[in-house]
Amino acid sequence: MVADNTPVIIGVGQYSERVGEPGYEALSYMDLGGRALAAAIADSGATQPVAPIIDTVGAIRAFEISRPDREPPFGGSNNVPRSIANRVGANPSRAILSTTGGQYNQYLVGEFAEAIAAGESGCAAIVGAEAISTALALAAKGEKPDWSEEVEGSLEDRGYGSDGLMEMGLFAHGATGAIPLYAIAENARRAKLDLSLDEYRLKIGELFEPFTRVAANNPHAAAPKARSAEELATITERNRIVAEPYARMTVARDQVNQSAAILIASARKAREMGVPEDKWVHIHAVTSATELELSERPDLSANPASIASVEQALAIAGKAMEDMAFLDFYSCFAIPVFNQIDHFGLSANDPRGLTLTGGLPFFGGAGNNYSAHAIVEAVERVRANRGKFALVGANGGWMSKYATGVYSTEPADWSQARVAKLPDANNGVPRSHEPFESAVVESYTINVTKKGADAVWIGRNDAGERVVGNADLSNEPTRAAFEGGSPFGARLAVTRDERGRNIGRIA
Repeated sequence: MVADNTPVIIGVGQYSERVGEPGYEALSYMDLGGRALAAAIADSGATQPVAPIIDTVGAIRAFEISRPDREPPFGGSNNVPRSIANRVGANPSRAILSTTGGQYNQYLVGEFAEAIAAGESGCAAIVGAEAISTALALAAKGEKPDWSEEVEGSLEDRGYGSDGLMEMGLFAHGATGAIPLYAIAENARRAKLDLSLDEYRLKIGELFEPFTRVAANNPHAAAPKARSAEELATITERNRIVAEPYARMTVARDQVNQSAAILIASARKAREMGVPEDKWVHIHAVTSATELELSERPDLSANPASIASVEQALAIAGKAMEDMAFLDFYSCFAIPVFNQIDHFGLSANDPRGLTLTGGLPFFGGAGNNYSAHAIVEAVERVRANRGKFALVGANGGWMSKYATGVYSTEPADWSQARVAKLPDANNGVPRSHEPFESAVVESYTINVTKKGADAVWIGRNDAGERVVGNADLSNEPTRAAFEGGSPFGARLAVTRDERGRNIGRIA
């Protein structure tokens, strides 16, 4: 008999729509979230009403409210979790709005499971949604629906969670978002492997080709089409460079209308609601870890915090990587997946597959909520393959935060700790923001935007401190080194321009 206070996942749900397809309703992200939560309630198979039992709702922060400098284009809710809860008739005592970060839904699974095990909660829901594709489509037609809502009730707003993400030195030099920051890490790995840009792009294509096949068979995928490694790697007008070495098709696709929800309850509440035990999925481990800021990481290509999170989750579950029948490694870009398979000795063609959804470039990067979709898929897989285990790795920031979960229909003993937060690293490379005269390049990217191209590099000054700058692409030797893809180890003479940027030229 499973102990009454054991947390179990009792229901999962997804909802999605694609612009212009039959049945498309142009739903707001609150409406999409409500559909997913309703689907999770129905999935539980409960014989008694579930919504009145939900005492906690954690809403994943949508992209349009993930930064203080952004305003929702059509307005939004003053209390997102309660807006979503209202759509299913729930009135939770706790309503939580998450921080920004793709790891947070997996983190909340651990937090809510601990609360249930401690008797502080009986039934909790995690739900998130994005309607970015709809918002863009409506704006393009000049339409502006009113998505604003005023809802009464308490709200626990956990803020933007931007600590460790605002690297102003990199931002000032044009690396202002996820794509160029991940590209810098990706090029550092390419340098270690001594591969050309074309060779490395093919490696990315070979990694992601199997992902596209999964997405092609997923009814919720934003881009359900199988593509070859060569197609993903070949630069064309449609598959243009967005930041070296990334072609457009191999980066997270944020233009989606997708939602997912997860219901967790105590075994006692599950029994009271009449949830069949064949619906129960046990949470064997949840771990979280925070990485150093990108510019202070000893190895710019590595993400030891994510590895530690996965290893600790496996250890808590008493399992090894080979015991996992199903895997979903967060795949906003190739490098978070490469980090895992490099460490664990896995192949890009691992017969288990490395994604359950199709991955963020092809299934879709549903903002901070992607891994909720991965957890939904994991739950469905282990229900259909009883006794098997699934692992989900969730990533936030620029490989800044990571959370890992292990799931199975096999019971988990919650008399022992199954949730862990790992200690932060303290081996950061010293950084300098003072003027300097020369530096050696460690990694770089050429970030391509509508305004032009910026070559952004990270390196070391003569004192061995980490510094950042731009490469002067008007200087022929410098342009040849950076556009040719081989500035690694080059010494740059550096001056400061009138905007305070460090401008490097091949010395």
